[in-house]
Amino acid sequence: FAQGAPVVTLLGDSITAAYGLARGQGLPAQLEAALRAQGRPVRVIDAGVSGDTTAGGRARLDWALADQPDAVIVALGGNDGLRGIEPRASRENLAAILDALKARGLPVMLAGMLAPPNLGADYGREFAGTFTRLSEEHPEVVFYPFLLDGVAGNPQLNQPDRIHPNEAGVAELVRRMIPAVESLLGRVPAG
Repeated sequence: FAQGAPVVTLLGDSITAAYGLARGQGLPAQLEAALRAQGRPVRVIDAGVSGDTTAGGRARLDWALADQPDAVIVALGGNDGLRGIEPRASRENLAAILDALKARGLPVMLAGMLAPPNLGADYGREFAGTFTRLSEEHPEVVFYPFLLDGVAGNPQLNQPDRIHPNEAGVAELVRRMIPAVESLLGRVPAG
């Protein structure tokens, strides 16, 4: 890696941890490869733990930052939605994560998530609103409204479980995320 290449930690769950995929097919690896193909020498660290909730991410934040990243992408919340966790609790955990990262002076991208439709419209609205409100309360954060944008619900882009993107699905996630990630990298102080 080029000296001074920024390090980005992806704090997330199974989507980040490349669940059901080979390591090189997962989100961190494909994101790093796409950025490098654009001439951005970046190292993307996978701090994803399958099944993790916002509470789990909050609890292991210090561990996730052990590599001393230059920026962090927070991609948590999917499992909170799947488990029907009270959106207020998810918001509290995410706010604590964002506050801790801000205190360390780290540029952050927050990737939003939507709740599964089976939990009802009210829960879905409140859950999605959690991320929007956090982005409004933290104007320093790059907000990417929906991590699975363009991939959720598309059988061609998901594994048979219809939850986790397949290799092509991850490539589509990366393609859509790149502008937001570029914006995040633009906030990393020059080495």
